[in-house]
This record gives sequence, C-alpha cells and structure tokens, in this order.
Amino acid sequence: MPIFAAAAMMAMLASQPKAAEYGYRTVGRVQRYEEVETENAIVIPHERHQWPGIYWEAGFSGRTLWIDFYDTYNRFRLIVDGKPFAIIDKPAGPYRISLNTAGKHTVRLEKMTESQDYAGTFSGFAAPRAKVWPTPARARQIEFVGDSGVVGYGDMSETRDCTDEEHRVRTDVHAAWGPLTAKHFNADYEVNAFSGFGVVRAYGGNFPKAPPLPELYKYALFEGDPRPPVDDSQWHPQIIVIELGGNDFSAPVKPGERWATDDALKADFEASYVAFVKRLQAADPGVFVLLAEVQGPKVREEVEKVAGLLRAEGNTRVDTFHVQDFELKGCDWHFDAADHQRISQALIGYIDAHPELWQGR
Repeated sequence: MPIFAAAAMMAMLASQPKAAEYGYRTVGRVQRYEEVETENAIVIPHERHQWPGIYWEAGFSGRTLWIDFYDTYNRFRLIVDGKPFAIIDKPAGPYRISLNTAGKHTVRLEKMTESQDYAGTFSGFAAPRAKVWPTPARARQIEFVGDSGVVGYGDMSETRDCTDEEHRVRTDVHAAWGPLTAKHFNADYEVNAFSGFGVVRAYGGNFPKAPPLPELYKYALFEGDPRPPVDDSQWHPQIIVIELGGNDFSAPVKPGERWATDDALKADFEASYVAFVKRLQAADPGVFVLLAEVQGPKVREEVEKVAGLLRAEGNTRVDTFHVQDFELKGCDWHFDAADHQRISQALIGYIDAHPELWQGR
C-alpha cells in the first residue's frame, strides 16, 4: 500500500483536535505520549497499547481516511459505518480507506488479539482536506476482568489442537462473552484480562515470578520496567464482571511455592480477591461487582466464600454469577464461539433482571 508522504501525514494528524482523545475516542487502557518531529515542528500524539479488546472510534467526512498504527503482532478489525470493512494483520504504517461516497462516516478499529509480550502503537485517524472528530461516549460502561476465558483465547478455532500462530489468528476478543454482552446493551467496554494468570497464582503453579492479575491491573502496559501508570480518567463503569480462580486452582501446591498447603493457597486467594474487589470499588464508588465462575465446583466454592466475606462487611454491591457445562472446542480446550454465546446470554439475562445496576452511583 502506498505510504503518505511522511511530513504530510504528520501534519494531517497534528491538525486533528487534541482534546481528551486527540480527535478520536479510545476505549481501553493505553499509555499516551507525544513525539515532536523537529524538522517540521509538528507534535504527533501516540498511544501504546497492550491489553486486549481495546478499540478506537471516530467520525470523519469525505471519501478517504488514513489510519496510522504500527504493530508487529496483533490483528485488527476495521468497521466503517457499522459494517465490517477489513481485517488488518500486523500493520506496519498508515492504512488508507477509500469509500465510494462522500459525506459523514463512522470508523471503529478493534484490536482482536491478546499480546502478552508485544505492545503496539496507534497514532490516529486522518482525513485529507476534511475533519475527524471523536464519537460520543456511550452512557453505559461495563468492564470485564479475568483470564483466558475473558480474553476469548482461541475462541474462533474449530479444533482444540492449535499452533502458536493458529492460536493468534483464531482469537477474537470481541467475540468473547464480555464484549458480546456489552454490545447487546450498547455499552462501552474494557477487557482487562491476561491468559494464564489468577488472583495469586498462574496456571499450573507456573511463572512464579510473574505478578498476579490484581498487580498487572494497575498498569497500562506490562512490558518493560518500570511499567507506566494507567491514564484512564474517563473510565467509570457501572458494572465490573470478574472471572478469576481457574488458574489459581489448576494444580495442587508444589514444593517451592510460597504456600505450604492447598488450604493456605485458598486462604490467600480469598483474602487477595476480597482486597482486589475493595480496591476496584474504592476507585469507583457505587460500582457493582459481579464475581463470575465458569471453571467448576472448586472455583465456585471459593468465589462464593469471597462474596460471603464481602457481604459480611456490609457490601451490598456484589453478587456471584455461575454458568457450567461447556463444549470447550476452542484452542487448548478453551471456550469456543458457542460457549461464549451461552455465557453471554446467561449474563444478559442476569443484567436484564437487575436493570438498576446501570444506574451505578
């Protein structure tokens, strides 16, 4: 694809509105920074991203739109005027959209894959001789926190055995049960999830030096050291759905781990999960936290204990949600598309039965 002249492209991006969202709207955790192109004295905004499920939205006028983004790992879905337009894999620079009609249009770019070891860069939308503007935020906001079951790990696969590349191209975060539910309610959503990690422990007791999900949650990026802090001031969900525990209890405690017994692991899990929920509610007073369990009886028992501990302290903004019996035909015995649809329909039913949750504070 032909590349815009560098100076012209940067000038176009720099000319866009730079209010809160640089002329477009970002939903998801990113690290924002600006780069000065000294030769032309142009300031170019950038966003580094690593969490799954991030999306960018804007309105634009005209027939042509340029997207400036660079990513060596991820796949993206481009949606124009509400309809799928293209799948863009590992973008290496400006990408041009050419439409048949002028006038006003909408664009949405969805990050489809999970990139635990890779961070990409998004630098904006630009329309030649026209305008780009941020679309309005949706009134409803819902957040999904968890592990591979929330990420949508291998959800588009028709086989359980997948190579690393097959796992990558067969993962669509936006087809997982969280985004499916959010889209049903026309809600903005964040997916703050990381495959293999739990509240205090990783899958199978592996990765002993890796921080657990509540620690990762503090940051916009999890590559490099130190990790930059989250810049997420516009995000205040009415509902947070957490699905964790399957990795914590995926294997008995092993010699050398910090817990002497399985009972000690359970106690740590419960106390840490309670603290995590409290932290989320302190950050957004009035938010309703739904503790989901889709991993089986052992995890369900622990999740119920966590909810009970919170309720015993007078917390009325917490509940549990359970679904079981899945086909698990996705990569590595993960949820397939039908499983995600089933969980989503159950969650939609729960929220429909509690419409007051959208009132939040």
